[in-house]
Formats: sequence, C-alpha cells, structure tokens
Amino acid sequence: MPKTENQKRKLLILKEYLERQTDADHPASLHDLIACLERQGVSAERKSVYRDIAILKEHGCDIIDTKGRTAGYYMNAGTFDLAELKLLADAVLASKFLSEKKSAALLKKLGTLTSSYQAVELRRSTVVSGRVKSMNESVIYNVDELHHAIRTNRQIRFRYFEYDRAKERVYRGGVRTASPYALFWDDENYYLIAYTAEHGITHFRVDKMSEIRQTDTPRIQTEETRSLDLTRYGKQVFGMFSGTLQQVRMRFENSLAGVVIDRFGKEIMLIPDGPDHFICMAEVMVSPTFFGWIASFGARVRLLSPENVVRSFRESCEAVLRQYETEAR
Repeated sequence: MPKTENQKRKLLILKEYLERQTDADHPASLHDLIACLERQGVSAERKSVYRDIAILKEHGCDIIDTKGRTAGYYMNAGTFDLAELKLLADAVLASKFLSEKKSAALLKKLGTLTSSYQAVELRRSTVVSGRVKSMNESVIYNVDELHHAIRTNRQIRFRYFEYDRAKERVYRGGVRTASPYALFWDDENYYLIAYTAEHGITHFRVDKMSEIRQTDTPRIQTEETRSLDLTRYGKQVFGMFSGTLQQVRMRFENSLAGVVIDRFGKEIMLIPDGPDHFICMAEVMVSPTFFGWIASFGARVRLLSPENVVRSFRESCEAVLRQYETEAR
C-alpha cells in the first residue's frame, strides 16, 4: 500500500478508536494506540503516533492528554455529554408513538455518539420491555412526511384506523383529505393539528394514520387557521379528545393550585374563595376525558358552571354508579 494511503488510513483508525474506545475514565495509552494500529495491519512507531495525534488536534479533534498513572489520550465528549444522551434515551423510551423495535434502533444509534463504555451505561440506565408502545412501525416516517407537507404548504390524503380486540386495524371511513398545520406532542403521543372541510380545526393521532400522501393542492387557509394558537389549543383539549369548547368555572382546594397551573398555564387567574379554596375560569373542550380529569380529584374540586356542563358531568357519574349498583344486585 502506498505510504500516503497508509497514513490516511492510520489517521482514520486512530480517530475512530479514540471516539469509540476512550473517554475521561478510559484513556488510551500510547501502547494501546500502537496495538490498535497493528491489529489493523498498520505498523507505527511512538514518534509517528505523537505526530498523528497532533495532526488530529489541528483538524478539530478534541483529544485530551492525561498525566500521571493513567497517562494517555481520550477524545472529549462530542455534541452530547452522557447526561444529555441519557435524557434523549429516556425520551425515546417514554414515547408511546415509537414501537419497541424503533426505540431499540434509536437507542443503538444514540450509543454511537459516545464511547463504547458510556454506551453500555446508556443501555443499563433504561429498559424497553414492558413499556406501552405503538404497534405502528411507520410512525417516525409519518412524522417526517407530515413535516414536509407543512413546510411545502400541501394538503395530504390518508386513512385513519383503530385497533379491534384481535389487534387488527379497522379503518374508519375512506381516504381523508386534510390541510396539515402543526404536529403536537401531548401525553406521550404525536398528534397532527389539521383543517378539514367537515370539522374545521381538528386533530389526528399520527400513529393511527396510514398511507399518507402529499397532494399538489395548497393547504386551505381560513381565519381559523391563521389565528391558530397551539399553546392554547393544547390547554383546551384534554387527552386530545374533541368536544365542545366552553368557558368552565371550577372550585378547587388550595392544594391543587399546582395541578391547575400545570394544566392551564401560569397566566390563569386563581381567585380566593374562603381560606381553603380558589375559583378559576378556563376555556376547555368539554369531553369524557375532561370529566375524567375532574373526577380524579374527588371532592377536592367542584364544577360550578355552566349548568349544561355540570348536568353532563353529573349524568356521567350517575351512569357509572348505576353500573356498579346493577352488579351489586
């Protein structure tokens, strides 16, 4: 092999070894580097390796020299440090819209961004099995397709489905057409916020969309889409279930102030109502999921108005109670 080609190969071998096999806790000695080169069929002397390290440094490699008993070299953390990679790994695992297979593949790729030692620690810090994950392998590609449609101002066509008891897809209606405007992450699921002629501004679970295709037709623009506020939309819609948008007045125990602020934001007004309670007004999509949220706090919260919402909530609770009373008989 010509000397120049051998030198280029030598530099690449050293760079890859330092990236994958070293970190602050595992520096490589000069002997380790020479042994690595020899395993690849490249002979090297101490002086030439010193020169190679200097060349790599000159070309942007953040190689650190260590002194003392563990004298050697290691490649400093790149774009991400280990703590940041662990956060990304946990986000991948917590994402319901990613299947177990896709989660495992992404974790493996994250491991290539650090040393092999820290990659092992990444795998140990997280567990894939047992998490509730999507059964739709194409979600990540759906997200990419939808981002592209939004960026290029194009309508989309797609089919929408649910799963039956046999875990088979059951399609709801035929091919749908929508103008996509944003992707929203809520309760560990991805949703597409879109405009349709039938429903106006609405949303779809991305992992339940299939056969997504962009059209040549520009997105429909309306006053509603131009004034779309995603932050407000996310606060109004509980669990991304559609319902009737209404101003709701509620009375909470003071201990629930943090819960209310987390749900509706810091700008919501909390009006004191005696020493132990406060009252607030919020615009929400009144739906079974909203009622479930209210019910989860038991007697610590009370719906005050409007009357039609209070009546619907009471009827919902009574229906549940009747089911258990029937079973008791």
